[in-house]
Amino acid sequence: MPRKRWTLALLLVQAPFTVAGCKACNDEALGPAGGPEAAASAGSGQLSPELAAKVLAKVGDREITLGEYAAALERMDQFERLRYQSPERRKQLLQEIINVELLAAEARRRGLDRRPETQERTRQMLQDELLRRSRDNLPPPADIPENEVRAYYDKHRDQFREPERRRVAHILVGDAAKAKQVLALALKATPVEWGNLVEAHSLDKPPKSKNLPSAPLELAGDLGIVSAPGSPRGENPRVPEALRTAVFQIQKQGEVYPEPVQEGTHFHIVRMTGRTEARDRSLAEADRAIRVAILQDRIKEGEEKLERELRERFPVKIDEAALKQVAVPATSGEAAPPGAPAKP
Repeated sequence: MPRKRWTLALLLVQAPFTVAGCKACNDEALGPAGGPEAAASAGSGQLSPELAAKVLAKVGDREITLGEYAAALERMDQFERLRYQSPERRKQLLQEIINVELLAAEARRRGLDRRPETQERTRQMLQDELLRRSRDNLPPPADIPENEVRAYYDKHRDQFREPERRRVAHILVGDAAKAKQVLALALKATPVEWGNLVEAHSLDKPPKSKNLPSAPLELAGDLGIVSAPGSPRGENPRVPEALRTAVFQIQKQGEVYPEPVQEGTHFHIVRMTGRTEARDRSLAEADRAIRVAILQDRIKEGEEKLERELRERFPVKIDEAALKQVAVPATSGEAAPPGAPAKP
């Protein structure tokens, strides 16, 4: 396990769930594969209470048990755990943990564990661990009953109907006369000629850079993908509603809308560069996504329930007047928000 991970856990948690070892470690517990430590590598839950309580090592006053060592291995990713199959690699892991335990002890001696930023990170880690444990009883996606998957599919049917989407490109110009001139050229332009028109006339094009390759001319003026006007799915903040309406009146991919589209004081020449037909996903196609969505809903409901219970157990009071006195520092070149105190 990378030292950085152990360091973070030991420095930030007052009672870390790690293991340390030394030359005086019980060699039987760390012996060849097939011995007690091999049982530990299989999982802490498989150890007898007596074996789990066996002290592997002491670092200062800290006693490290075989059960803690087994739990540390069990928490690893399964592929990472493969690195520690041999007794030599397991002892190497212990030596790495020893060093981290010693550093953590020194950090506590210096009072680093009492620093506000350290305590804040500790609280964050405790929050993450509590939420992780609250999800332990959730089933894997494959174990969700078929009837529940079907019920979710029927209730959220619209989510699995994918609307038609179109890709929009444009040439932005500043006046009506020029818009008509460029439109006449765009209506008969090939994809490459379209790109040349964007380069020559559009007010909306990325600056050229010697260090970055230019996009293909066929993709010039691209604004992205949109769905039909009025559809909440496939909205694109870069595409005004007038352009959405125009691109969905174009008949074929590659064609240009026959009129300039005015938006404010500017005019757009609109081209449809791509098209994806509407599609209705079947239950079989949506099965995996539904199972994940059901689990996400359960996680959210569980976390909201836990928050309500904690707020009842630990009353929360907020000083609204004090909160209003806090001003977010302005970044460089940014004006302070209204009402913020002036800088000295």
